[in-house]
Amino acid sequence: MDEDGLPIVGSGIDLTKVPAIQQKRTVAFLNQFVVHTVQFLNRFSTVCEEKLSALSLRIQQIETTLNILDAKNNTQEEGLQKTEVVTENVTTVAKDPRYARYLKMVQVGVPVMAIRNKMISEGLNPDLLETPDAPVPAWGDDGKAEESSDSESSFSD
Repeated sequence: MDEDGLPIVGSGIDLTKVPAIQQKRTVAFLNQFVVHTVQFLNRFSTVCEEKLSALSLRIQQIETTLNILDAKNNTQEEGLQKTEVVTENVTTVAKDPRYARYLKMVQVGVPVMAIRNKMISEGLNPDLLETPDAPVPAWGDDGKAEESSDSESSFSD
């Protein structure tokens, strides 16, 4: 026997003399356990589905936002690339040989009025001296060449 007075080898109870367990009571306990377990699992499943649905919606919103940002970024990059292409293909006043020598005269210190008069006499726009990074206008776009051609035609009448 152990400290509590129970036999070590067996219970010492003759099971044939013990009355049977009530089956209705056992079935009721099992039914209650199953019902509570199923209710818990249903609630747990519902909560998990709601959270997954909310997470899925949030992921879709983030993907949409990323797509919008990506589209904006691509548009901006294309705009920058077009601007770079345009600026690479356009000759500026400083790079045009017709205007470059006049800009050099300004740097050397030749009086600006003398340079302006010389440019007008050659049919160039003297206002472009102030904007050396501006694109060079096509022939006749600066207005000076057209005035000289108009004045020449007026003399021939």
